[in-house]
Amino acid sequence: MKLIATFSTLLACLGSGAKAASICTLIANGDSDEILLQTGDCTTRVTPASTFKIPLALMGYDTGILQDAHNPTLPFRTGYADWGGENWRQPTDPQRWMAYSVVWYSRQITPLLGVRQLAAYASAFDYGNADFSGDYGQSNGLERAWMTSSLKISPAEQVRFLSRMNRYDLLVSRQAVDATRTIVTSTDTPEGWRIQGKAGTAYPRQDSGSFDYSKGWGWFVGWAERGDTRLVFAHLLQDEQRHPQSPGQRAKLEFINNFNALMADQ
Repeated sequence: MKLIATFSTLLACLGSGAKAASICTLIANGDSDEILLQTGDCTTRVTPASTFKIPLALMGYDTGILQDAHNPTLPFRTGYADWGGENWRQPTDPQRWMAYSVVWYSRQITPLLGVRQLAAYASAFDYGNADFSGDYGQSNGLERAWMTSSLKISPAEQVRFLSRMNRYDLLVSRQAVDATRTIVTSTDTPEGWRIQGKAGTAYPRQDSGSFDYSKGWGWFVGWAERGDTRLVFAHLLQDEQRHPQSPGQRAKLEFINNFNALMADQ
């Protein structure tokens, strides 16, 4: 495997234009952890946003809170977070939770785990700072620690976590890993790669406590497989102005659309 894009070409491909800047793109061999591509700042921690659903799924399956791709199916109830539109106002199972990034479903899992167990799992995973305290003085870690709050992780840490997960090198059951991999959405490329990953969107807090929607973070993290080769990756961008499409979805599309231009067989 070799890198076929120069640093300048990569910056032109990923996070280009006036609307967003690429913070980090990191691709590593999932077996050896050899870094194949690294650009930008990949060590500064930011909120994981909805990419946290991957470790949360592992925790849920490992404890039996989640059973398989379709169980438990939970009903939408009045008062649940529904800013994701009609897709969030439906009965939701683990597969739909991951596909539509349903926040209220996450909030049904986290109280069953509790702050101590969430932090213990995250610490064992080396998942960022493993801080589930939530907003300062608010005691809301079970509702939003992963959304522009206390939990933070760097792109490099995302890649190390995903490498360990896919090698069954975490202190969770093999079934938990397999079940989590099953529900993470996938895209097949014409060149034969299957890319599985999770996008995430979050917005920085301003001094007033409100969110700055012109500086949104967009994540896409996951793995790509072809034959016996597995790569793990993290792509993080940050907007420079407000955009009608979420930064997470744009990070996902940018990465997938440019993946084959960046990597090729040696």
